Amino acid sequence: MHVRNAAVEEAGALAQLWFDGWQDAHAAILPVELVRLRTRESFEQRLLGGLAEVRVIGPAGAPLGFCMLKEDELYQLFVSVDARGSGVAAALMVDGEARLAAKGFERAWLGCAIGNHRAARFYEKSG
Repeated sequence: MHVRNAAVEEAGALAQLWFDGWQDAHAAILPVELVRLRTRESFEQRLLGGLAEVRVIGPAGAPLGFCMLKEDELYQLFVSVDARGSGVAAALMVDGEARLAAKGFERAWLGCAIGNHRAARFYEKSG
């Protein structure tokens, strides 16, 4: 799988993927106030603010998944419903870990919401 840098022109499509994935994984387990704040536009603003640290798999305009770093954190990792189980998440995780190591971080971290069992299983399986 080809992992590439994100382009500003695809920010809308990436924000939609992030919004959809976040709603699927978090809307039922987090406070309703937070769910209301997490609009598609809020994801696009966050994405544009960190675009230099975003890597993508899939064609521009139709991303299959993305990974965003923030300092020593694998900050965001989302995969489209259609790409789940295809190896996209694993490829993005490997790329993210390699980028963190290249920046000199010996220890990196990621967060996972309590109750997001699918992500927790994937992270555990990934080591």
